[in-house]
Amino acid sequence: MNSNLLTYRFVVADNSFIVRSGLVAVLRHIPGLAATAFDVKTQESLRNYVAMHHPDVVIVNPMFDGLFDVKALKAELKLDDTRFIALSTAMLDQNVLSGYDEHFLLYDNPDDIFEKIKKVLMAEKQDEPNTTESLSNREREIIVCVVKGMTNKEIADQLCLSIHTVITHRRNISNKLQIRSAAGLTIYAIVNKLVDIKDVKDM
Repeated sequence: MNSNLLTYRFVVADNSFIVRSGLVAVLRHIPGLAATAFDVKTQESLRNYVAMHHPDVVIVNPMFDGLFDVKALKAELKLDDTRFIALSTAMLDQNVLSGYDEHFLLYDNPDDIFEKIKKVLMAEKQDEPNTTESLSNREREIIVCVVKGMTNKEIADQLCLSIHTVITHRRNISNKLQIRSAAGLTIYAIVNKLVDIKDVKDM
């Protein structure tokens, strides 16, 4: 696999095994991305997976396992960095789709699906000005860990995340703040009162 590709974690939720496995196969062939894709078949397993792994994108049938309440899940798990895409077999009422970042039909052309997924993944870069307020609470926690000199593995262990998730958060932080070095993040963290200067004086 090309190490220069952007890596993202997806989860697909639908009652149909054929739909889930087919979409997982499609995701793994998105040009320009290295996608890790998993599938789940119940709302409970989706909630547990998302809570544990914080995937980059959740693709879910809004009528999956009954009516799926995407807004409630986002609020409960504080999913600041996870994007939700609705997957359906027919056009749905806009009220049903209001909690989603994007929507596509099962019958859409794969190229159209690729473009919508890429648009969702890149949208975060344009969402807000590069201020502390644009960072999620988890991203602020990770900045503090980086400033303390912790490795990705140490950060993952302390915050109960996977290393992949830590790397994704760090990439998002770099994109939002346009800061590429630990020294730059240290200055940013001090100026924005994420850490006290006395805590980093020996670095």
